[in-house]
Amino acid sequence: MIEQTLKQYFGFDSLRPGQNEVIQHVVNGQSAAAIFPTGSGKSLCYQLPALQLPHLTLVISPLLALMKDQLDFLHSKGIAAASIDSTQDRATTHSVMQQVRNGELKILMISVERLKNERFREFISHVPISLLVVDEAHCISEWGHNFRPDYLKLPEYRQLLNIPQVLLLTATATPQVIEDMSHKFAISKDAITVTGFYRNNLELDVISCREQDKLNQLIHLIQDDTQAPTIVYVTLQKTAERVAQQLANTGVKALAYHAGLKSDVREDIQRRFMMGESNCIVATIAFGMGIDKSDIRRVIHFDLPKSIENYSQEIGRAGRDGLPSRCITLANTDHVNVLENFVYGDTPDKASIATVVDEIYASGAQWEVMMNSLSRESNIRQLPLKTLLVYLELNQVIRSQYSYFANYRFKFIETAEAIIHRFQGERRSFVEAIFQCSVRAKTWSTVDFDALWMGHQAERKRVVAAIDYFHEQGWIELESKQVTDVYQVLNTQIPKSELVERLYHLFAQKEHSEIERIQAMLGYFESEQCLSYTLASYFSDDKAPRQCGHCSVCSGRVAKLARETLPSIDVNQVQQWIQPLFVAASDEPLSAKAVSRFLCGISNPLITKLKASKMDGFGQLERYPFAEVNQIVEQLMG
Repeated sequence: MIEQTLKQYFGFDSLRPGQNEVIQHVVNGQSAAAIFPTGSGKSLCYQLPALQLPHLTLVISPLLALMKDQLDFLHSKGIAAASIDSTQDRATTHSVMQQVRNGELKILMISVERLKNERFREFISHVPISLLVVDEAHCISEWGHNFRPDYLKLPEYRQLLNIPQVLLLTATATPQVIEDMSHKFAISKDAITVTGFYRNNLELDVISCREQDKLNQLIHLIQDDTQAPTIVYVTLQKTAERVAQQLANTGVKALAYHAGLKSDVREDIQRRFMMGESNCIVATIAFGMGIDKSDIRRVIHFDLPKSIENYSQEIGRAGRDGLPSRCITLANTDHVNVLENFVYGDTPDKASIATVVDEIYASGAQWEVMMNSLSRESNIRQLPLKTLLVYLELNQVIRSQYSYFANYRFKFIETAEAIIHRFQGERRSFVEAIFQCSVRAKTWSTVDFDALWMGHQAERKRVVAAIDYFHEQGWIELESKQVTDVYQVLNTQIPKSELVERLYHLFAQKEHSEIERIQAMLGYFESEQCLSYTLASYFSDDKAPRQCGHCSVCSGRVAKLARETLPSIDVNQVQQWIQPLFVAASDEPLSAKAVSRFLCGISNPLITKLKASKMDGFGQLERYPFAEVNQIVEQLMG
């Protein structure tokens, strides 16, 4: 049956190593995990079973580009699949929901954030689902290189939606991450399939290169073969623009790609690269997720990647056709501090954590919070703020209940009378009540849930379902605003100072492990052991040869990374730089770390509020180690 479906829909005669094992687990009704390197066919592990399972396969995917590429592939094979995403208009979303309701789709792709939407949860809870697929599943682990707090709620959503099976997919999971994510979904060890990470067609090359020489080295490498499809990875958007322009000046058809470009521009650049109209993309890590171009001959890291996991994922885009491909890193340590500063920017001060704890303790049995406002009030970036709330859940201080839009407003496309007359009996009375209890301005009416409950005992859930139905039918146009997360407060007995200290310690541990990850990467690039073997070992692959014969170490070129010598920091100059910050923040408590972040160019809500990025001192010491800057600031602040 599997072989027949494989041939009929996908045109393949056989499966790759690991695929058969994973697919058998899924079709036999087991939850499973597939840890395959980039480009090894993870997607087929859910695509093929989806055709044999009785109900919908719901896929959680982290990026629109990933969804789009996979949907294009599925449609080309005649497989009924769709996504619901933020780029769609109302008619498209309505059409997809109708197909799901009617059982016409085999696969639906969404982002994890979609499950926070109460309207969507209400809709999907009535749809039978056979399988939940979690793509980039390492995001669920705090020890993963791309932890996303919203992923932690997926086991809870799975229970809520009564989904019998789960399939986890990732290309980059260390043993610790594999254990963590499989434990969270109760996947047995015999249903975890790890295939080898070693790829014998990739030539791994580390070239020690001073910062001022990198561009000439890059031009030299690309001009060796200007026709070879190449991705050049950089850290910052402005670097992508600068390097692409300088390559173009030498006659290379290079294009810059980063998250700062409009989506239609990004799509056009991606299309031109896929079609071979441009052979060189200079990109931040925004480029590449889901890119299925098999003949990429070179992946060049102009800047250091963020971690060994990122490096593995990025070089995994080369040579998917099995032909020899080069993966080159132009390495020095000049920008290591910039990478580390991203980490330091995500560690909140104790005072910031205390602000959140105070608000919870003062809230009573239920705590309602809007993330944007709380981020500004507490001076914690949104991602670490989400992480903090997850830590509070793990400490059983709060429990996530649901998210809702604080405001629903609608405008009539049909008249209220026409809509009311479509219903009979109790339903008609209910619809009349909704319209009576909606406060009408010139065009828009705002639903008053409190009035509906007080006057008609109408539950919020039923009201949301009704107005959503009216919207789907095209009778009204519906808008929802201001996402509010609702938590049950479980325990306010832990002394605040003790709780703040405990939470801060968790962030400090995470910060430490992230910094260690960067140091491990530097160690890897300076390794005296075969690079292919060392990389495979990091991901628990013990089958790789000890000497691959096609990396720079095996060729006798062990890299010793060039280290930048920076002038000593002028303490008097630092004093001048930080003075305007203290003036602007006269009402705000400034910790030494907050001031150090300012000097290192690390943005946060307070920096935005004070417009501090416009001050002369912002980012002046971004190339210096954060710890060194912080030590000087602590001395100055006494």
